[in-house]
Amino acid sequence: MGEAPVRPPQSLLPLALDRVGFVAGGRSILADVSATVAAGALTVILGPNGAGKSVLMRICHGLLEPTSGRVLWRTPEVPGLPRRQAMVFQHPVMLRRSAIANIEYALALAGVAQAERTARAYRALEQVGLAHLAGRSARVLSGGEQQRVAIARAWAVRPEVLFLDEPTANLDPGATAAVEQAIRAIHESGTKIVMTTHNLGQARRLADDILFLYAGRLSEHTPADEFFAAPRSGEARAFLKGEVPWH
Repeated sequence: MGEAPVRPPQSLLPLALDRVGFVAGGRSILADVSATVAAGALTVILGPNGAGKSVLMRICHGLLEPTSGRVLWRTPEVPGLPRRQAMVFQHPVMLRRSAIANIEYALALAGVAQAERTARAYRALEQVGLAHLAGRSARVLSGGEQQRVAIARAWAVRPEVLFLDEPTANLDPGATAAVEQAIRAIHESGTKIVMTTHNLGQARRLADDILFLYAGRLSEHTPADEFFAAPRSGEARAFLKGEVPWH
């Protein structure tokens, strides 16, 4: 359902993290994180609260500069050209307008021609199962519906990589299932998804590969089936047993 994103001639991916560290207020948040994030797989950054997941994602997206190490895209973003990556935050902000107008506004900022905006915005809402609410005020939608509008708004600009930060935090099971369905649809359309979660069930349902962070360090980076069947690190084994605080 929906249309696949238009690909640039050269991919942004793989993304290489080279000994990335981040210090804030004299406290080490991340230390010596090295990993390669490739195209194709749905990547989940997993770990207990306070592990550094959201900070790492913001560094990957360019919202924060690492205090040490490097973030290397295969073909970096070019200033003045539309970005090929997007991010949805845990608590997205909805504008005081309809769901479809929220997306049209994002498309206008991205330089999409006015004649194309409405059709593309509607297709994005179809992609997340909300076409029937296109004309509804975005701010009166439920939390789960707002999160899906935010995902549609980000996907509509056709990013190659979409970062999602705890996309179902504080949602009930029904809303969580709807958001996860939208995430799968966008992943299947060809957009690379990197998302954070501390929810083990969600990681099992969605992840193709896992980056497991513990206390600011990358404890494991492995295919999801291997991670859940036979975690290599003691921290990961404890986390899966519920022995590490993660709420």
